[in-house]
Amino acid sequence: MIGLDTNVLARYYIEDSGDSEESKQRLCARALIESGRPLMVCKTVLLELEWVMRGYYGFKPNDIASVFQHLLSMKHITMEERETVVSAISGLADGLDFADALHHASYKSCERIATFDDKKFARRLNRLGMSPRAFIPGSEFS
Repeated sequence: MIGLDTNVLARYYIEDSGDSEESKQRLCARALIESGRPLMVCKTVLLELEWVMRGYYGFKPNDIASVFQHLLSMKHITMEERETVVSAISGLADGLDFADALHHASYKSCERIATFDDKKFARRLNRLGMSPRAFIPGSEFS
């Protein structure tokens, strides 16, 4: 099995105007990913790929979710904690930041999540009725 780094996935999914080195890398990434060989993607690579797509290339959440769905659909690719990733993609579709959605999905066995990120994380989780719910330490801890 071969583990894929963020830059390999970025070259595969992102069409850059790019120079000849980027074009060569894109062809190599395509050949590897489409080879059918057993591959693996870890959660941290997905987290970084989302940041690159959103932060550097301006991808919208729906486009990022589509990329992740495509990656999940490839039968020869193993996804670390697949169910957690699927849940995080749903959180992204519901309006959560992907990192927050991945955190939330990873805490499914917890009673609640403590955070100081009231507006973007706690309020959204609670407004969406997602479980576990979030709270701000000092305001609701009991």
